[in-house]
Amino acid sequence: MNSFFARKFVIQGIFIAVALILLTRIFYIQVISDKYLLSANNNVLRKVLIYPARGIILDRYEKILVQNEPVYDLMVIPKEVKPFDTTTFCKLVGIDLEGFHKRFKKAKNYSPYKASVFEKQLSATTYATFQERLYEFKGFFVQNRTVRRYPDSTAAQFLGYIGEVSEKAIENSNGFYRQGDYFGISGVEKSYEELLRGQRGVQNLMVDALNRPKGHFADGKYDTLAVSGERLISSLDKELQKLGEQLMNNKIGSVVAIEPSTGEILSFISSPGYDPNLMVGRERGNNYMKLLNQPSKPMFIRPIQAEYPPGSIFKVINALVAQQFGQINPQTTYYCPGGYRYGRSGFMACTHVHGSVNLISSIEESCNTYYGYTYNLMIDKAGMRPVNAFKKWRNAVSRFGVGDRLNIDLPNEKKGLLPSADLYTKRWGSDKWGSGFNISLSIGQGELGITPLQMANVMAIVANRGFYFKPHLIQAIGEKKVIKAEYTKRNDAGIDPKYFEVVIQGMSQVVNSPSGTAIYSKINGIEMCGKTGTVQNPHGEDHSVFVAFAPRNNPKIAIAVIVENAGFGSTWSAPIASLMVEKYLTRSISRPKAYIDRLLDANLLPGESSLKQKPGSKLKPDSNLKKAQRLKLAISAFKKTGKND
Repeated sequence: MNSFFARKFVIQGIFIAVALILLTRIFYIQVISDKYLLSANNNVLRKVLIYPARGIILDRYEKILVQNEPVYDLMVIPKEVKPFDTTTFCKLVGIDLEGFHKRFKKAKNYSPYKASVFEKQLSATTYATFQERLYEFKGFFVQNRTVRRYPDSTAAQFLGYIGEVSEKAIENSNGFYRQGDYFGISGVEKSYEELLRGQRGVQNLMVDALNRPKGHFADGKYDTLAVSGERLISSLDKELQKLGEQLMNNKIGSVVAIEPSTGEILSFISSPGYDPNLMVGRERGNNYMKLLNQPSKPMFIRPIQAEYPPGSIFKVINALVAQQFGQINPQTTYYCPGGYRYGRSGFMACTHVHGSVNLISSIEESCNTYYGYTYNLMIDKAGMRPVNAFKKWRNAVSRFGVGDRLNIDLPNEKKGLLPSADLYTKRWGSDKWGSGFNISLSIGQGELGITPLQMANVMAIVANRGFYFKPHLIQAIGEKKVIKAEYTKRNDAGIDPKYFEVVIQGMSQVVNSPSGTAIYSKINGIEMCGKTGTVQNPHGEDHSVFVAFAPRNNPKIAIAVIVENAGFGSTWSAPIASLMVEKYLTRSISRPKAYIDRLLDANLLPGESSLKQKPGSKLKPDSNLKKAQRLKLAISAFKKTGKND
């Protein structure tokens, strides 16, 4: 009897134990683990992200710079995948067997139950072929999205590019980005990412056992619509940009053109450039590495990242500051014997003997001697200790936007360099130094470093007779064409407007007077005011620089052109600027074909000849051509006697 009851309790205990195990398992499955819920849902319900169209970018005349093109991401849920013909699959998708296993392993490591990207950006042709046999590959589905397309292949450094988000970007996005999303990495794409990206939507689709969509769950009641990104109207003139890129082909340097009355950037050229379409599609990574490893650095955004001594164009600033300080006036005259002597034995050479030079002719003929004397007045004869006078001078120069970021709407802008008094005090071991210790600042050399954007902005200040608007690349945002308030604020350069006219007269004579250094860049019917510069380069040939604005009254464009290792500003930069100014103001170019072809054909890259060799010519490429030889070639091409700076 006792043994019967003992067996009874044992059996009851077994049943209770089994029941407890089952209840515990059910509780785990239904409450704690989502494994089976996800699996069940994925058998009948699939959440499909709807990616919005990224905002398009237009030029100032609302012509398309960037548009969208449909592509298709192949997605996979590893746990749902059943055996299939991998050879056929790989052939359809365009990958090899090794690539298949690598991709599948990555997806499985991410999550066996969640969808992830198996292969990015299938083309429309590949998608169409694959879609017909998609039912054979359970666990795979296609997600629509768009990528960028650049119809004119222009303005790459300005526009920037997009790429897949990093883990860090996902972490910093407060849940907005997910694996496989794209975002702006450089240029305007990065600066205006939050406006361009739009808002994702979600579709809840019912699917059958063969992975085929069977309509929206609850008739789409729980779906959300995607919201397209805002469109951006840029300040760029597409046709002017394309012309500038053609003129800068086979040259290293920059062109920046600004509308003085608004601060809108009309052209933003960094040369050499690249086709922005190379940064789209499945070869983007390979193309990026090729561009990154090129010696000419096409990914380097020269208009805002390259820093050059401004050279003679800096004389414009010194002429204005010296007048504001009361140190010189239009009648101030100095004799130039071919250079400026300072200290016991110091000598700063001039281009040649100018004789008597006043303020206007000092600009027109770019006399170094005149600005040696002018700088000496501002530093040594200002009625205060030279170190304090220098600080006053430096503060005045900084008002022109030199030595600090202009905060253009692009990432990674450089500040440039405007040396401080402390730099020289540390260098000389005392603060008892004067103008002779940094006299090269008088002619824009020495420790100065200015970006091409800052050069163009200085010209905008001169064009406006004393003020500027913050340079910017996006004119208006969205359908309502919203303009940022910061772009409507005037910034004062601290120079009385009455001091500009004499400097502007000198700049006009640079281009329009027979003795001007840029006479052969004169534009018929348009009074362009400019300043040439030949910037000393310790690493090779001098840089060619030219800054200008036009027309003289009610200016519409201010421009800066720099061509590295090209010599005189009058030889290369001035003609390039001249053509661009004429193109913008008249929408045409009146110069002879030979004038234009000389610039288009010139190859000024390191190791190349300064002019494209003509058939039958005996001239051989020579990277070591001297300045005089290069000028002779330029004069021959112009069939005129050139000027230099």
